[in-house]
Amino acid sequence: MHTGRPDRRDPVDPQHLCAAAQVWDTRPVRIRREQPSDRPDVLRVVHEAFETGPDEPGEVALTRALFDDPGYIPEYSLVATANGHVIGYVIGTRGYLGDTPAVGIAPLAVARAHQQRGVGSALMWALIGAAQAWHEPALVLLGENDYYGRFDFTPAAGEGIDAPDASWGRYFQALVLTDDPVGGRFRYAQAFGL
Repeated sequence: MHTGRPDRRDPVDPQHLCAAAQVWDTRPVRIRREQPSDRPDVLRVVHEAFETGPDEPGEVALTRALFDDPGYIPEYSLVATANGHVIGYVIGTRGYLGDTPAVGIAPLAVARAHQQRGVGSALMWALIGAAQAWHEPALVLLGENDYYGRFDFTPAAGEGIDAPDASWGRYFQALVLTDDPVGGRFRYAQAFGL
């Protein structure tokens, strides 16, 4: 029976790996910290990922503002590159649960030609790993439950974490990375205007 995963005994061809695991396409993808020289490409990718009409998406202005925000954390501003070109981006910025530092994630963006190939997942796993390495207590975000559930995010209210806007409901999600109690209302970085 074929499970959709390559058998360890069979040679793995990159096309099969892409289709089965949806992690990488046939080009090598590298995740690294964003550099100031990447910013025009980052803004292009964010624009492309969120474009729905003739106006600049709000996520572009937010990203631009986050680069200059006091909550900007270089270790949590990550790009995905393929063949030397930026194809994806994610940023986590300093927020607070009461007086406890935590991380707010947004935006996560992947260029259209590279979507559905695991680039966004690779960025998220890299950001989660960085947050664990820096002993962050929790990560929060606003997004689709089905997508972010694969990274163990759950509705934040179930973790005792309140959204800045109660109408966000179950779409405001958290990943708690500590055994210590966390909770309270989350405050995003200033650039979010919340």
